[in-house]
Amino acid sequence: MRQNLKPASIQRGATLIEVLVAMLILSVGLLGLAGMQMTALQSNQSAYYRSQATVLAYDVIDRMRANRADALNGVYDIALKNETCNPQLAPSGTLAQRDVAEWLNSLSCLLSPDARGSVVRNGRLFTVSIEWNDNRGRIDDAEENDRETFVYRTQL
Repeated sequence: MRQNLKPASIQRGATLIEVLVAMLILSVGLLGLAGMQMTALQSNQSAYYRSQATVLAYDVIDRMRANRADALNGVYDIALKNETCNPQLAPSGTLAQRDVAEWLNSLSCLLSPDARGSVVRNGRLFTVSIEWNDNRGRIDDAEENDRETFVYRTQL
């Protein structure tokens, strides 16, 4: 009786195993693609922060160029400092004091709440440093090595 079996009945279930292996390979590939997409989004956010830091550094330098006398007299000199973000900020004081207050507010509003900025003058050479937390959305506590620093030097 065994001699009457057709070859197709002996191979029963082989196609199902092939489909399961193909599904396993496809699912691993899709998980890898999702991981690559997440990395791309994180890198894009980091690049956005770097762009914002560049714009903010140019902003404070342009403010100093507009008020050159005070800038050269050291009124814009700022030690590494952080301010809390206040969207309704209405600073008072001299033009230089308002510029500094608005700039520090922009740092914390556009980069991160703990963003810090400084302006250091050496004669006519100015160095603007901006630091921010670049942990890119990680849940664990940010460590010191997650801080990015942008430094811009120019001469007035």
